[in-house]
Amino acid sequence: MVDTSRRNVFKMALTGAAAAPFITKAAVSSCPPYPFKWAHGPENQRKADLGNGTYLNPIVAGDHPDPTILKDGSDYYMTFTSFCYYPGIVIWHSTDLVNWAPITAALHKPLGTLFAVDLCKHNGRYFIYIPADTGKGWSIHVIWADDIQGPWSDPTDMNIVGCIDPGHVVGEDGKRYLFVNGIRMVRLTDDGLAADGSLQHAYSPWRYPDDWVVEDFAPEGPKLLRHGEWFYLITAVGGTAGPPTSHMVIAARSKSIHGPWEHCPHNPLVRTTSADEPWWSRGHASLVEGPAGDWWMVYHGYENSFRTLGRQTLLSPMEWTSDGWFKATGGDLSRPLPTPKGGKRGASGAALSDDFSTNRLGVQWTFYNPKPEDMQRASYEATGLRIAGKGQSPADTSPLTCLVGDRSYVAEITLDLIGDAEGGVLLFYNPKAFVGIGFTPEQMKTFEYASELNWARKPMQTASVRIRLANDNNVVTFHYSHDEGETWTLLDLRSEVSGLNHNTFGEFLSLRLGIYSANKGDVRVRNFTYRSLA
Repeated sequence: MVDTSRRNVFKMALTGAAAAPFITKAAVSSCPPYPFKWAHGPENQRKADLGNGTYLNPIVAGDHPDPTILKDGSDYYMTFTSFCYYPGIVIWHSTDLVNWAPITAALHKPLGTLFAVDLCKHNGRYFIYIPADTGKGWSIHVIWADDIQGPWSDPTDMNIVGCIDPGHVVGEDGKRYLFVNGIRMVRLTDDGLAADGSLQHAYSPWRYPDDWVVEDFAPEGPKLLRHGEWFYLITAVGGTAGPPTSHMVIAARSKSIHGPWEHCPHNPLVRTTSADEPWWSRGHASLVEGPAGDWWMVYHGYENSFRTLGRQTLLSPMEWTSDGWFKATGGDLSRPLPTPKGGKRGASGAALSDDFSTNRLGVQWTFYNPKPEDMQRASYEATGLRIAGKGQSPADTSPLTCLVGDRSYVAEITLDLIGDAEGGVLLFYNPKAFVGIGFTPEQMKTFEYASELNWARKPMQTASVRIRLANDNNVVTFHYSHDEGETWTLLDLRSEVSGLNHNTFGEFLSLRLGIYSANKGDVRVRNFTYRSLA
């Protein structure tokens, strides 16, 4: 809560003075110094492939946690936890493990909150196993497709209740199994669409020393691989957030899917050991064979000082050891690493600027926590994307969001207010954590940390407004224009948003660009532009 004296100081400072049309760097940056720089892709977005035979993590920037990866011939597919954003479960494609681009969203029917999924292929068919909290508790669901680009089936509830983080594997008996958090296992029917038995205890994970600074034991994210005569079980322990040194990767092996499982003598295979490292809480790994037959490990981590970006996808080389185990060899990922050999360089990322002439729902734009009927709120028109109003404020309107992966960027968009509409632009974490600016036909509103600053309201006749949001290392500045960007007015209030992250507000989310449309009218959005300031 803001105290009265501070509120009055800001009230007196609000002058509405004209401002320069671009953003200068913040005077103070929380960004730690890095000796190496990323390459640049579309719109100056940071890019892992340095173009000289090396790459610098992350391979997929921004909120892409719990990576699940599939090698399918010479192609690789990867997807991530999409939580309560819909359309969800965006599938990415690569041919070299470093350059990735989104191709489709697999889930269009809201299920509630999702946690870590598993993408696999069996007998020519693709499956995604999905833990979802539908409001009645957690249960594993499944969708399938005969083509990776879809169409994907509607989700089926497998009635595997009280479980998250499924990992699919085919046992030595030819039967299909899911491993889940715990670490427990359940046999599946041959079609992979239902349980064929009850949950059983599978493995008691290796434990770290009691004096290690972690969040919680929390064994989760089991991923399985058959290599030679062994099954390998890769697990995350230590908690996925909390202290920077929490999360870690451990492994076990067995000659039978039913155990007994032997702890890896090299555990933990991956762990952040110091808050000075560039990547915090590294864990939730999968192993994948590279294009040239060598092996790699993908996992996630928070970027030092940028928890607001969520957990990002990281790639580390690994090697098999003479005793049949393996080790990660990428160190703390602070330096460029040799690019996997034998692959074919493909598209990297995607431009976010959007004239709304094509449908990018799911691949770029997603609704936060929508009800099933909310998916019809967005309709494409010749002049833009029209979003029907819902609720009375950003907190209850299920804003349309766009995920970003840069530490500093500037975005602009034009909003047309139709009828009794209220619309605006946000940096949105969840209904308890956002900042932004909004407009009705009669006034302008300012939001800081999920509350409207009533003292900052300004009378203003608005039918159409262009809004600029600049995020400079977690310092956020807004401008607005009533003449399509010919002249700009500075919103005097700037916000520092580094605290808008999971360790403060829970839910494991990220801070995303958001557009809200409230009240009984509609908001039409036009001409969205984005550029990284990195």
